[in-house]
Amino acid sequence: MDDPVAHVSVLDQAVQASERLKLFDALNHDLSDVELLSFAVQQAVAGLSGLGGMAHRSRPFDRTLRLAAASGLPREVAEPWAAIEWKDDACPARAVREGTLQWQPATECGLSGGLATVPGHGFPQGAGFVAVPLNGPDGTIGALTVLMMSASGPTPEQRDFLVALTDAVAGRLLNTRPMLFLRPGWWQVPTGSQEQEAVRPTGVGSWEWEISTGRLLADDVALHVGGMTREGYDDRIQTWLDLIHPDDAAAVVAEIERSIAEHSAYSVEYRIRRPDGNLVWIEARGFVTYDDQGEPQRMAGTLWESTETRMERDAVGRALRHMSDGFLAVDDEWRILYCNAEAERLFGATHRLLGRALSEAVPDIDAFGLAESQEATGDGPVGFDVQAPANQRWYHMRVLPVPGGLTIYFTDVTDERARRAEEARVARMEAERAAHVSDLTTALGRAVTTRDVLNAVADRVLPLFRASGLMLDAVEGDSLRSVGAVGYVPSFVDRMDGTPLDDFPPAAQALRDHSPKFIASAEEYVGLYPRLAEVRAEGGKQAWAFVPLIALGRAVGVCVLAFDEPRELTEDERSLLVTFSGLVAQAFERARLYDAEHRRSQELQYGMLPGALPELPAVTAAARYLPAGEGIEVGGDWYDVIPLSSERVALVIGDVMGHGLSEAVTMGRLRTAVRTLADLEIPPDELLARVNSLVIELGDTFYATCLYAIYDPTTRGLSFASAGHPPPVIAQPDGGVGIVDHDPDAPLGVATPPFATTDVVLTGESTIVLYTDGLVESAARDIDAGTAHLARTLAEKLPAPGTRTALSEVEQLARLCRTLTGSVPPQGERTGDDAAVLVARTHALAADDIADWTLPDDAIAAKEARDHVRDQLSAWHMDDLAMTTELLVSELVGNVIRHAKGPARLRLLRGKALVSEVYDGSLTTPQIRHASETDEGGRGLQLVATLAHRWGARYTPTGKCIWTEQTRTGPE
Repeated sequence: MDDPVAHVSVLDQAVQASERLKLFDALNHDLSDVELLSFAVQQAVAGLSGLGGMAHRSRPFDRTLRLAAASGLPREVAEPWAAIEWKDDACPARAVREGTLQWQPATECGLSGGLATVPGHGFPQGAGFVAVPLNGPDGTIGALTVLMMSASGPTPEQRDFLVALTDAVAGRLLNTRPMLFLRPGWWQVPTGSQEQEAVRPTGVGSWEWEISTGRLLADDVALHVGGMTREGYDDRIQTWLDLIHPDDAAAVVAEIERSIAEHSAYSVEYRIRRPDGNLVWIEARGFVTYDDQGEPQRMAGTLWESTETRMERDAVGRALRHMSDGFLAVDDEWRILYCNAEAERLFGATHRLLGRALSEAVPDIDAFGLAESQEATGDGPVGFDVQAPANQRWYHMRVLPVPGGLTIYFTDVTDERARRAEEARVARMEAERAAHVSDLTTALGRAVTTRDVLNAVADRVLPLFRASGLMLDAVEGDSLRSVGAVGYVPSFVDRMDGTPLDDFPPAAQALRDHSPKFIASAEEYVGLYPRLAEVRAEGGKQAWAFVPLIALGRAVGVCVLAFDEPRELTEDERSLLVTFSGLVAQAFERARLYDAEHRRSQELQYGMLPGALPELPAVTAAARYLPAGEGIEVGGDWYDVIPLSSERVALVIGDVMGHGLSEAVTMGRLRTAVRTLADLEIPPDELLARVNSLVIELGDTFYATCLYAIYDPTTRGLSFASAGHPPPVIAQPDGGVGIVDHDPDAPLGVATPPFATTDVVLTGESTIVLYTDGLVESAARDIDAGTAHLARTLAEKLPAPGTRTALSEVEQLARLCRTLTGSVPPQGERTGDDAAVLVARTHALAADDIADWTLPDDAIAAKEARDHVRDQLSAWHMDDLAMTTELLVSELVGNVIRHAKGPARLRLLRGKALVSEVYDGSLTTPQIRHASETDEGGRGLQLVATLAHRWGARYTPTGKCIWTEQTRTGPE
């Protein structure tokens, strides 16, 4: 609670300020500038309980501020302020210059013409000036200044009052009768003037006492407060002193002597007996001026009647005395100034406490923590609870700093604390329950698989119930199928997996009743189910909770919580467990459906990917598919290694954009299309153009990226085209790793052929890495930075050339794939895309495994071809294939002579198979036809198809090539 006395005082000030502003608004509009400013100064001094005040006006033709009115200031003090230069550091000049309210200690106020006061005179210690500008429509027209006792300036309420008052004054000055000559000083205002009549109701008067002569000058308002008139007053100080109540006279004289001796402000409240016999309270403020020898010369200030305010404070005091809360007031030395009945009862007072030191009057006062609270108060109140040593009851103590001491309130809060403690316990329990439910709900919402559900329950439910074991089983027909367990040995979980419901009565009963089954001890368990004693012993637990999982009214599983010690769950715990079971059941059923669908989807996707990459002489390859993060369906990433003619190899990697079964099916269709088109031996750019047409036919919702590359071991050349796919990363035998410079075309489905082709010549056994964007791109890293990181990782992890290892080349590349998929994606970040990587080690055909001849363009070409074949196969120790090869080559060369155009060229390749190639300059592809019995020709290609293991034709930049393959029977 707030200080009642202080509250009344603040309220009274606010009311008085409001009344003063209303009074100002009601002033006669015929007042002159000086009369209006004099009245405003009186209101400002009274509103701030000031020592005095003044008002300045500025003339249009100069920047000098001239004193127009003063109140409560001796003439000797006011006259040096008659003219203030605009540049002075005096408070009024600063207010006018800066256009805002200014506060300045009196000791810092200087004037260009001299000190702020005449020589030998000084303001009280701790006094200061507050000045507010008078702002007109065309600029500042003056300032209103109040001298007040304050270390920090006016309060916010006082500032608001001053600003409101000066705004009103400035507005009225525009409509008043201007006076050409400003005559400062309240002493020059004629008695009975409009100003005096206006000021009288406010009760704020000014006075000046000449100490050496005893003359006391007072204005009409001051005389009105004293109940006297101008005609009946003799200007003697003794006349005023005779009015003071005898009980207060000594205190007034003492305050006067103190103010003179200490050069400080004079402030006192006392009673006077007016000549008409009425007793009133008045408050007086003032300060003393001194001559050059330091002798007191004058005392001047203001006074007003405070009877009503005093009565209000007395009423508050009576209320404080009998209120139910304790109230105590002490001064700066902890002497008791006021103590109400409740405080006396609490402190066990048996005699009067007023005037005594608090520590002396209350020996156990230290137990109340008041000394510590005073250090913590600073400028504001402090509240705390403390237990009284006498009656052990709790009290809320509130300590408020006030001028000259502290006020202390205390309220018995024992019952309230007990009530709040119970409410807090209930609220805490409900909040904890809500937090646990929210936490579990969030975790189960993120759970995708049944294993995720198990982990969520294990992480959040087991610690909450101090359980040590968890089993999660799904109902499948009449049996329980284990999803997972925590806190049990694997052998026990395996034994319980597939248990018929009839053989496990506690779970069966919970599922049948749709209600949890609680067993508090091993003895209770064996007593209920004697034939399960062995099972209980093997599980090693001492208490159980069998919680059915019911989703949409159907039992889908059972969750078993187990404890290492006997445990009787409370009603709150059982209720919370039932709440949890509903959440777990919904998540569990959803996860089971996901597991089944995901299993089918993965089977479909993996079924569409190559089961095992082919082992080829030109390329050794390995690949790895990395599924996306949790909750992501199957994707459309794929890779392939396709053997082509003449030991060439096609390397393919692609990515259908999106996730889901439809994308996986699209991936399978594209892979099949690529393999089919690869058999046609068409270049990479043409192949992508045809696949692009296929993707466009699928509709606007399907897009894909693809990179198709052909490696020729006879030339070490790598030719590839890319439809929106990242470029290859190639590691050379010397250890250099680089990203192939290639600008990919648009993805399949939006591309416009032709596609660009890039040709790269490899050196030795190079390592080619093809990958999808899921390997290198993430939310935290763009694709360029990820590709650069892949190249650095490849350079670090690739074994140096010539490194000996027990692993085969395929195993080495498989390990490299695992390393790349484990190191390249950002660690700790859940990937949002699946990824595929294909690593291929290239091998070139040795020069002595290639034989090449140019044939003449006439009939003798067939014979020369047979001679070349016979001689070369003999050199290669492949004589067993010589006759068949001669027949094949002779037929192919003969077809060139008869049906094509030269020049013809023959090439033999010794690889895993024997390859025979015949080149010509024609674009006509040979076709097998069925010859009739009377046809003399047309059976040549039938012969080729019969004798060769494989045969075919492909286009070249200058024509075509017809090739055959024969399986080698001897040592390679």
